[in-house]
Amino acid sequence: MSVFKAINVTERGQLTIVEKYAPSIKAHEVLIEVEACGVCGADLADIERAKSMGLKAVTPGHEVVGRIISKGVAVSEHWQVGQRVGVGRLGGACYECDICRQGHFNLCENQSVLGVTQDGGYAEMMVARSSGLVAIPDDLEAKTAAPILCAGIATFNALMKCGAKAGDTVAVIGIGGLGHLALQYARKMGFRVVAIGRGQDKKTDALNLGAHHYIDSIQSNVAHELEVIGGAHAIISTVLNPSSVTDAILGLKPHGTCVLLGVSIPPMSLSSRALIGAERQLIGSLTGSPYETEKALGFSVLTESLPEIQTLPFEQAHQAIELLKSGQARYRLVLTMKPGIYAS
Repeated sequence: MSVFKAINVTERGQLTIVEKYAPSIKAHEVLIEVEACGVCGADLADIERAKSMGLKAVTPGHEVVGRIISKGVAVSEHWQVGQRVGVGRLGGACYECDICRQGHFNLCENQSVLGVTQDGGYAEMMVARSSGLVAIPDDLEAKTAAPILCAGIATFNALMKCGAKAGDTVAVIGIGGLGHLALQYARKMGFRVVAIGRGQDKKTDALNLGAHHYIDSIQSNVAHELEVIGGAHAIISTVLNPSSVTDAILGLKPHGTCVLLGVSIPPMSLSSRALIGAERQLIGSLTGSPYETEKALGFSVLTESLPEIQTLPFEQAHQAIELLKSGQARYRLVLTMKPGIYAS
């Protein structure tokens, strides 16, 4: 039986390299040889959760790209051994709950969640539900595709849901792991793009990534600055700070929509007048289905809207987490595994 390396979170919240036997797979599952796995801010929460609950043998990671090395007997012919696939945060819908029957697969009541309800991709191998698989385009390297499975689909879908049309103004709050992709996508979708960041240090990057305008939220009243340029049809918030949203939302045009991606612990304080007076909307967006993720990957290839990444060997996951905590990641971190049986 094959042995592979994985990184587990100990009950103290430390990352430890362990050896495991290749698991047996169920009828609707596949075994993936992992080539790359992105390091996401949600991984920090998963690690902290494991620490606070005293959980053992939890493997983080939910931006996984690799190849199928074996498949269960009930996995369709759409997926073949040797095929390049990915798995994002949501590891596969059940197709049976009421939400799935309505076609909202990303909201499945029985969704598998990588790094939480099942082991994730900080490993040389990983088991995945076939319902969560995403086909990876030949034009994308594994390390480049990995962040699109979370940050990419999250921002791509938020822009698709925001109601703005080509030529409209879309503002992006936060120029980080999600925001740097949102700016690229928004520009390539034909929007007039406004980047909103804290301080001047991200201005040059924001403009190079596709923004037409930059607003420094420290030096300026964000809502006023948006009004000066005619108001925003949509705002995409990628940050964890709820006050950043409340500072900007009055800059939305009537019937404008603010889409929340950043999950904040503190509650949001917002006057109902800010929404009612101009019939504005405030909505949340939870990543996307495998089909939608394939759309995001394809759009990334067509428009050359790609994540800016830093790579580290799989064994240096701890260093990657520390870089993420310190805010030094630029802009997405990716762990890479040694070439396996499909290496050319």
